Amino acid sequence: MSAVAEKKAALPRWLFVVFLALLATATDEFIIAGVLPAVAGDLQVSVAAAGQLVTVFAVVYAVGAPTLAVLCERFPRRTVLVSALAVFMLANVAAAVAPGYWWLMAARVVAALGAAVVSSASFATAAAGAPQGEQGRYLGVVTAGMTAALFTGVPVGSWLGEAVGWRATFWLIAAVGALAAVSLLVTAPTTPGGEPAPLRERLAPLRNAGVLRVVGVTFLAAGGGLMFYTYLSSYAAQVAPDSSGLLAFLLFVVGLAGLAGALLAGRVADAWGPHRSLRLVVGGHALALLLAALLLLSGLDSPLALTAVIAFWSLFAWGLTPPVQGSVLAAAGPASGMTAMALNISGLYLGTGLAGAVGGAVISTGGIQYVPVAAMVLMGLSFALTLTPVRALQQVGSRRRTDGH
Repeated sequence: MSAVAEKKAALPRWLFVVFLALLATATDEFIIAGVLPAVAGDLQVSVAAAGQLVTVFAVVYAVGAPTLAVLCERFPRRTVLVSALAVFMLANVAAAVAPGYWWLMAARVVAALGAAVVSSASFATAAAGAPQGEQGRYLGVVTAGMTAALFTGVPVGSWLGEAVGWRATFWLIAAVGALAAVSLLVTAPTTPGGEPAPLRERLAPLRNAGVLRVVGVTFLAAGGGLMFYTYLSSYAAQVAPDSSGLLAFLLFVVGLAGLAGALLAGRVADAWGPHRSLRLVVGGHALALLLAALLLLSGLDSPLALTAVIAFWSLFAWGLTPPVQGSVLAAAGPASGMTAMALNISGLYLGTGLAGAVGGAVISTGGIQYVPVAAMVLMGLSFALTLTPVRALQQVGSRRRTDGH
């Protein structure tokens, strides 16, 4: 009996390949920030102009994810994943050999489109390929690939860029993307796409009250959590001003605790269901931000307390994706799962934009000490959305679909 249980608990090889694919796309998203000065110097543009490579990638990713998901929903998941990884790989090769700024900009646009499809198709494949009662666990592994990029792919890529040159980072990402594509071609399950349907049906998640509620949760939670993360270095300097070298250690703690949070959140989602676990994660995140605010406002100079608060916060911050993707899939249904998940990814990226804008305004008007307070307010609003009865939202969505017919 134990042998059967152990066999059931084993994760398939293709899931680890999807982990690798998300590691590559997430690294590509963040890596450019570590080599901006080198890129600006080599291509003879300002650092500010080079920084637009980050902005354009994020915007194209946010817009492209739901748009391309609608087009790709009907195709087999393996075909979509492998094709998108091939486009992603070629775009990074183009970036590595870019002769000028605009060539590199175009390559980043194509890479963002490929990464957007890879992300939404990866979550949809993991959810569809999970055994009964293990969807959260599978989504947690996929999420961990994105989280691991923060303390593996990004540091390695930055180091390689400094040692060999910024172009080497894109060669590395292209190589990992190619490896993931070939591996998925061999190992990925043959999950079919959705049935052919009119565009109106493909766009059904945009009219689904349950889906939009979860996207709102993601948008507000991303705005609050990433606001705090964006200004983490300034926050740490205020709490422990005399601790040199502490930031590098804190970033390592963020990555390690975030990885654990993603995996644990997947297990909790399986045990409690996506909706209850979503309330737990968002509520815990709000509590962590409250502790962060109290620590700074108390004036306590304690690197140990700071590390403990950051670790506690990271568990919930990176534990959001498994329950939120499970919730959006439950609201949309499997037929529109990829489109709904892509829409949720857009909510995440729009929340990232909100984080930078609101955080900057808070610092300008009140100071860094109010950043965790503002982040907590957004997280509190996100938590309030999780309390909306799911049945009521489903009834609203049903009435709208009935009225439409």
